[in-house]
Amino acid sequence: MLERLQHIDQTLTLWINDLGTPKLDQLWLLFSDVKVWFLAYLLIGAYVIHRLGWKRGLIIIVSAALAILLVDQTANLVKNSVCRLRPCYSSYMLENGLHWSEGRGGFFGFYSGHAANSFALATTVAMALSLVKKNGFDRGLIAGFYTWAALVSISRIMAGKHYLGDVLAGALAGTLLAVAVALIARLIIKAVAGPSPS
Repeated sequence: MLERLQHIDQTLTLWINDLGTPKLDQLWLLFSDVKVWFLAYLLIGAYVIHRLGWKRGLIIIVSAALAILLVDQTANLVKNSVCRLRPCYSSYMLENGLHWSEGRGGFFGFYSGHAANSFALATTVAMALSLVKKNGFDRGLIAGFYTWAALVSISRIMAGKHYLGDVLAGALAGTLLAVAVALIARLIIKAVAGPSPS
């Protein structure tokens, strides 16, 4: 059964990876580059503070950073425990046409830290904005953040660094850990900052 699932994962990963073109490689690498997104993170942080007030906003920003730290370290722990080779190190994947467009990185790839971190951040922002009555911009921001998280995840397959299963597991892990951290943040907000603004 496990071999069958692995074969399906390999087949779907090769199919998705084959959709890429050399011209689009730079775009996918842009989605994978964390440094490119720092300005967006600062703007989102400023918006969260604007919508929730400085106390609530600061608690949410700290909880987002904590969620990302937990997700990232958990990803490293799982990678080194599961020891599943990245597709770019698999002779089967390379022989069957895997295209990889950036350095190979570490040997192990389950689960994707990029997918986990991006979904953790999207979930934290979504849960933060659920503390206030959403306006159209909030809804668009949440949809945009989850779209960004999905594109970051797909970029890891396009770069040949992760299997589809790696990014799906990363997205799930990031979402679940972010929900747990955000629920704790809500309790802290109620205790420290009082009722939510409307």
